[in-house]
Amino acid sequence: MKIISSIDELRDQLRGQLRTAFVPTMGNLHEGHLSLMRLARKHGDPVVASIFVNRLQFGPNEDFDKYPRTFQADIDKLEKEGVYVLFAPTERDMYPEPQEYRVQPPNTLGNILEGEFRPGFFTGVTTIVLKLFSCVQPRVAVFGKKDYQQLMIVRNMSKQFALPTEIIAAETWRADDGLALSSRNGYLSAEERAEAPQLYRLLNEVADEVRSGHLDMFELERTAMARLAGRGWKPDYIAIRKRSDLQPPTGGDLANNEPLVVVAAAKLGTTRLIDNLEI
Repeated sequence: MKIISSIDELRDQLRGQLRTAFVPTMGNLHEGHLSLMRLARKHGDPVVASIFVNRLQFGPNEDFDKYPRTFQADIDKLEKEGVYVLFAPTERDMYPEPQEYRVQPPNTLGNILEGEFRPGFFTGVTTIVLKLFSCVQPRVAVFGKKDYQQLMIVRNMSKQFALPTEIIAAETWRADDGLALSSRNGYLSAEERAEAPQLYRLLNEVADEVRSGHLDMFELERTAMARLAGRGWKPDYIAIRKRSDLQPPTGGDLANNEPLVVVAAAKLGTTRLIDNLEI
């Protein structure tokens, strides 16, 4: 595996490749990330991964400085997966001058749910993803469904800018007890780790209620939030939304069996967990 930090060197290395499959990450890789590498290989060759902790998508009171960085362990894992190139730029490589040009998602998608609780987050995400796509120029790129809103925003961005990159969605990788794998799970204490799967169990219960014909979405959301809070969580949102645009479903949508997803974000101790479940 070649480890490259320079954009020019990366472009030289990939020149002439027409089927590159790309998996962008922030490192601290776990089995969920590695499953993305395997899916990428099914859709293209060579497989390129990136590791870059992107300052632009962290708010002033978020965990940029303490975000886990495990570079050598990440290298070992990627080599075992047969990744061809690891693009690991420094901040100086990616932002040799202040990144004054930014990609702004539409407010109707970028300022709701995660965007409401993490202002500017999706601007940081779309800006770095567009820049990484410019560097790698992949035919396909793989993103996980765990970050459901992010996946939708990146897919829409790629479509609206007519980028020659197909966005592939990968199913959420879960531990045996249902907890969605995340780099931030490492922040959980042993007691919190035992409690964490309750979030996914609650999403399943909400989904079951919807499938059984319970159509008062607001009541389901409010009850689920109260249940989490009663267990010591601090929920930001539990929301039942349309898969197509993450807007609340209307009565007509429900009557027409519009595909739905329930999305959630909540703090357990000091660790903020997100998850979702398609209905």
